[in-house]
Amino acid sequence: MAKTPQSFDLIVLGGGTGGYVAAIHAAQLGLNTALVEAGKVGGTCLHRGCIPTKALLETAHVLHTVKHRADFGVTGQDAALDYPKVMSRKDKVVTQLWRGVQFLLKKHNVTVVEGWGRLTGPQQVTVASASETRVLEARDILVATGSVPRELPALPFDGKRILSSDHVLERGEVPSSVLILGAGAIGVEFASMYNDFGADVTLVEMLPHILPQDDADVAQELAKLLSRRGVKILAGSRFDLDSVESTDDGVTARVTPAKGEPVTVAGSVLLVAVGRQAVVGDIGLETAGVAVERGFIRVDGHYRTSAPHVYAIGDVIGGDLLAHVAAHEGMIAVEAMAGKDPELLDPNRIPRVTYSRPEVASVGLTAEQAEQAGFSVKVGVFPFKANGRSLILGESDGMVKLVADKESDVLLGAHIIGPRASDLINEMALAKFLEGTAWEVAESVHAHPTVSEVLHEAGLAVDGMAIHV
Repeated sequence: MAKTPQSFDLIVLGGGTGGYVAAIHAAQLGLNTALVEAGKVGGTCLHRGCIPTKALLETAHVLHTVKHRADFGVTGQDAALDYPKVMSRKDKVVTQLWRGVQFLLKKHNVTVVEGWGRLTGPQQVTVASASETRVLEARDILVATGSVPRELPALPFDGKRILSSDHVLERGEVPSSVLILGAGAIGVEFASMYNDFGADVTLVEMLPHILPQDDADVAQELAKLLSRRGVKILAGSRFDLDSVESTDDGVTARVTPAKGEPVTVAGSVLLVAVGRQAVVGDIGLETAGVAVERGFIRVDGHYRTSAPHVYAIGDVIGGDLLAHVAAHEGMIAVEAMAGKDPELLDPNRIPRVTYSRPEVASVGLTAEQAEQAGFSVKVGVFPFKANGRSLILGESDGMVKLVADKESDVLLGAHIIGPRASDLINEMALAKFLEGTAWEVAESVHAHPTVSEVLHEAGLAVDGMAIHV
């Protein structure tokens, strides 16, 4: 039987990155806050996404480095992959961060309510757990229920041969071969990882190039590098779902390239990486009057939904389904609730990263997008092979490509493929936020020798003034 409602200023529905960051920030602003989570706080990013996948990718990077240790003058016994230990390390990293999130929520006096939450009114959430049902009330509610891997109706996941990214993180062994459908960030990351782990990898993408949301030159460079490593890439190809056959020996399917005859592809497992879908079902959105369009909750710039006092952030509202985006959206939403005037989030200054080897990162517009938006553009490109620190690291593949407005010199976009791109892109995101110019990027003094000097050189290259090429 439901108990007397417990009252709060804010109820956050979903304890992923966006949800727990919003809850903590709300508490910092003086709001009495409850966080409802059916699983573990930290959500997909911490337990089934960003953190565990990057832990595995880091092992892949280390394994590659160790295998090439002779290049650095280091000799010794052959390196071997101890996959159970790899998984154990991944779990330890996740657990440490999970405990950290729990501590932070407790430190800020956020009330964590375990169970499945549903909106039972515009200002009410009912939480059902195995032991009880609780009713919570609040002035405002923030929906942050996240997303799950998208499942194709003709190709349901079975966790054995047909896998989602969640299933990959649960497997205790490396398959001998992997067929991957979808070459966005998730598909490319797992292709890179499994290749480093010794599996035969086939990557299939319907659109003309892998990483279809990224700069075409960068994507083509990564495709070249992955192909050189032995990854079979079929971009611009149609994957025949009706042809899929799954047996105890593996999975086969027919793929039709943009040019040429159909071919049969195979793998011990098939990883379906065709995107994610928002968790909008069975959380009471209809009851509260929250509008959903094309599978995502509709919101305004402050993340208000169509229902008074109900906000939504993160994957559940669409856009860039990224943890750091959800976190910033959550902070903006609770600041709006608290009566502040927060800086709105501009999609063109959100950094995006693919943690393959080498890494790919970008922020802002590609040259093509900038021209379509009416800009007259100039582009500067600088290769990592001309950077001293990259050569020292033994990782000199890739390039930086900066896009600037020809008239104002304002930086419009930055696109990086190469070592430590995930860190380098943040300087470019700051430049975008400050409306910086290519000249300012070039004039900013970068320590030598560092990988970040590629940004300085690319800034110079925008006006044809690069020094080391």
